[in-house]
Amino acid sequence: MAKRILVLLIAVMFTFAVVSLGFAADIKGTVAKIDGKKITVKDNKGKETTVEVKDTAGAKVGDKVEIKDGKVTKPAAGGY
Repeated sequence: MAKRILVLLIAVMFTFAVVSLGFAADIKGTVAKIDGKKITVKDNKGKETTVEVKDTAGAKVGDKVEIKDGKVTKPAAGGY
């Protein structure tokens, strides 16, 4: 019985870990580095986050971008 509870607990923890990774990819900030399909974005608090994207969409270092679901978009004038 204890073994089943342990297995169930591990399965639940794994599920929450995978789900949280899916939500972690919504980022706004300034491009600090581009390495292939990996973009490092620095947010307004100075925290850098590296995300793998589907396409860099022509982003360059210094551009303000939003990354959502692996898609890079640039804000309209005066955005973020």
